[in-house]
Amino acid sequence: MAPRTTQILEAAARLIARRGVRGLRVEELAAEAGVSTGLIYYHFKDRTGILRHTLEFISDRAERYTTARDEGAAPPDPREELVETLLLELQDTPEVRENSAAWGELRASAVFDDALREDLARATQVWVQEVSALLGAVRPAAPAHALAEAAERLTAHLEGLSMRWLSGGLRIDRARDLMRGAIRAELAVLGAEGTEDAGAVE
Repeated sequence: MAPRTTQILEAAARLIARRGVRGLRVEELAAEAGVSTGLIYYHFKDRTGILRHTLEFISDRAERYTTARDEGAAPPDPREELVETLLLELQDTPEVRENSAAWGELRASAVFDDALREDLARATQVWVQEVSALLGAVRPAAPAHALAEAAERLTAHLEGLSMRWLSGGLRIDRARDLMRGAIRAELAVLGAEGTEDAGAVE
């Protein structure tokens, strides 16, 4: 991505996180990004294009900070990787706070915006598939439909915990403990389902 485009999308994520989607004005975005409105229209065509690309940007940024590993570090075992990936969405850092707040604002606006709803549904599905794959590495005997359902529950749970934490309803350490508990519960169910399926095959 070109530096100017990244600069604009970073500014859009900041504004959406602070003011919501309805508060996003192209003129204010241009001022925040330090570019002309013409440049924004050149890159993104219209407001819908800005929102669509901002959603992609925050999804990509979340993937970067949840999959980053120290260079030379041994790869984590599958269970550690699952837990770490999900808990990295609950970090008290400006980047994670901004990303999570912007995601929540985009999700709320999608209730009234069909185009945004479709884009958000696709982004959510990609996230669910990624978590399902992580769960499958821990519970390889679990059936695919059970992994997908567990991933949907975990990602929905994480979104709820994130919003409660960001809005002051939960301390971050409590949110992380609750997330760990949800992961343990889902893995226990998947372990039982894998055993039942294996017994049925035999």
